[in-house]
Amino acid sequence: MTRLGGPKAINCPSCAAGLDVLGGGRVVVQICGYCGTELDALDDYKVLRTFADMERPETPFKIGMQGKIDAVEYTIIGTLGMMERWHGMTWRWVDHQLYSPTHGYAWLTFENDHVIFTRRFRRPLTPAWMSTRWVESSESPPVVYDGRERYKYYETSTSEITFAEGEFTWVPNIGDKATTVTAMSDAHMLGFTDTGREREVERSRYLPQDETFTSFGAKPEYLPNRVHPLQPFEAGKNHAFLRNTTLAFTVLALVGMIFVKGTEARRVVLDSQTFSISELPQEVSFEISDTAKLSGLTFVTDVDNSWAWLEVSLYGPDGAPLFEAGREVGFYHGRDADGRWTEGSPSTTILFRAKQAGTHTAELDVTEQGTWIGATTAITRLSVSADEGRSSSFWLLLCTGLFGLLFLWKAAKPILHKKARWRGTDWTDED
Repeated sequence: MTRLGGPKAINCPSCAAGLDVLGGGRVVVQICGYCGTELDALDDYKVLRTFADMERPETPFKIGMQGKIDAVEYTIIGTLGMMERWHGMTWRWVDHQLYSPTHGYAWLTFENDHVIFTRRFRRPLTPAWMSTRWVESSESPPVVYDGRERYKYYETSTSEITFAEGEFTWVPNIGDKATTVTAMSDAHMLGFTDTGREREVERSRYLPQDETFTSFGAKPEYLPNRVHPLQPFEAGKNHAFLRNTTLAFTVLALVGMIFVKGTEARRVVLDSQTFSISELPQEVSFEISDTAKLSGLTFVTDVDNSWAWLEVSLYGPDGAPLFEAGREVGFYHGRDADGRWTEGSPSTTILFRAKQAGTHTAELDVTEQGTWIGATTAITRLSVSADEGRSSSFWLLLCTGLFGLLFLWKAAKPILHKKARWRGTDWTDED
């Protein structure tokens, strides 16, 4: 894994620290991780310069670690601390130079606790280059194609080197800056980097996180707390089954509710009767013949910016009480800065199931009432009517809502994940 015929290890001429030589024939410099001295790998490791007081970046990966990516064994031979500043905000990440005797050089990036793999991209692109000028002059996000994937503009960033250690195939300088325009597909990101001296295109992708850490023997201290732009959506083992099942149950519950309401055959058993408040309490009687379905007592009042409390007692054919219930009826309206508004209803319905057919008697009364702004009288009259043959679709409606929400949650997860991936783009649509 060293330059043919070259040394496998050297001592730093500045601090005498032992340094492994790992990087193959294209390495041009090696930077001592102990004293920051840069050595010329092409000229017997002579001292070129010294980078003093470099702040070591946080990363679980170290030089010399070996691991497999796509069944190819790589060795970490170099570490770069990177930084970007924009509008008072700072982002930091670490790029690790990788070397494989069979597959050459690549990068392992540790960013926000995510691990990304990057290699130089040599496949022809259409157009061949995404420039900052193209981005700035375009009315829609620029797009490039590689014959297989479509890459849409993501962001433009200017990064600088803050730390360097190990072996590199080029000469890194602390403070060196490079501008990169990135474009992203569903699975990869292209980086069009211009250092001022050269231009190159690299392609990055998201690695299997646990598998990569384990392979290199690294132990991350933290878990990612946000979605990385390249992070694929992990649907989970039963995602498709649960999504499709909840959709099926939603449709079944909805069809059942429509069927129940469609087969409902109401029959009026008490025509509307109206009483003034001074005539209450009152009794009304009506005949119930259908005990298989629900019956209903409907009350209509003239509440207007007011409320009333109704008390209802229902007795069966045998004179036994079927139920006692109280209902508040209130209706309010007005105007504010947003326009006219209304709240409540002047009517209410009490549903019940008769235990036996025959004459039922309801006792009605208004025991309390009150007014709101602009009203002088709470209620002056009360109308009552009754019918039978009702069907309750409440539980089917509840099931439709619950299964519908579960389906939407499952169906929305990949959409929300994609939205999270693109959250960091700096493209904005301006009118």
